[in-house]
Amino acid sequence: MNNTIVVVGAGISGLLLARSLQDAGASVVVLEKSRGYGGRMATKRVGEAVFDPGAQFFTARDQEFAALAATWSDAGLVANWPESSHRRTVGRSGMTAVPKALAEGLEILREHKVAAVKRHACGCWELEIEDHGIVRAERLLLTCPVPQALALLKAGGVNLPPETKALLEQITYHPCLALLVVLSAASSVPADGVTPTAGPVRWIADNVKKGLVQNVPAAVTIHATVDFSAKHYGKSEAEITALLLPAVEHWLGASVVSATLHRWKFSEPTTTYTERCVWLPEIGLGFAGDAFGGQKIEGAALSGLALADRVSVHLQRA
Repeated sequence: MNNTIVVVGAGISGLLLARSLQDAGASVVVLEKSRGYGGRMATKRVGEAVFDPGAQFFTARDQEFAALAATWSDAGLVANWPESSHRRTVGRSGMTAVPKALAEGLEILREHKVAAVKRHACGCWELEIEDHGIVRAERLLLTCPVPQALALLKAGGVNLPPETKALLEQITYHPCLALLVVLSAASSVPADGVTPTAGPVRWIADNVKKGLVQNVPAAVTIHATVDFSAKHYGKSEAEITALLLPAVEHWLGASVVSATLHRWKFSEPTTTYTERCVWLPEIGLGFAGDAFGGQKIEGAALSGLALADRVSVHLQRA
């Protein structure tokens, strides 16, 4: 029997889950389909500009998460958003700073996209990885968006308990279109960002004023509204850019050098599960993420930690 635990997804939930289990003595491998870490806690370079295209900041309301965030601050990974009147915390070198730190020392196989997962009679899991063959494990923990997780199980013919399956199938996500704009001069965006009250845009922030080191005068992240993103998600980059830029012209205040589109298909869950995680010890299968612990970074982190606790207790009893 292979005693390895496989975690699918290297977002904040998956990384905290893997880190906690490894620190407890478990053998853990993380599979991540992209080249980077952090999921929506991403930092992206476009030419000479640096952007946070997804999560712009996080807040800490839960005592457990606040204590964790304090350790990140002590390590120099995060800081308060400069000149902001709100209690927002950002990555010092971008939002990916924390995920990169959590990834250190973990076995993470990047650009390993899982195509299907199967449960064998021997009690082990078999994961089919595109262009990389098969990975086997005794326990499987899925932290990718729930529709993706269910699709992997369906592809491998795995049947979940009916009640659990019904609840998970109810979870859907809003998309988000993010436009990353480089300007020729300083922007007119307020230092702590702005939330327009009308139109197709829900959020604008200048990554220069946010504190990310740049070789450009302004690098502005623009998030479209839920309705706009859903309606126009399938359109081309040029079409979406042409629709969004006029709506934020006042805030930009300078000519556009370049505009790059980033699509978040699973930006935020429309609903959340009734518990912070799902753990099915009889088949060694778990689920975690922001659809369980609550939306945003704090919720995703707490979900990963909750599943780690559940799995650790099970390992101690095994």
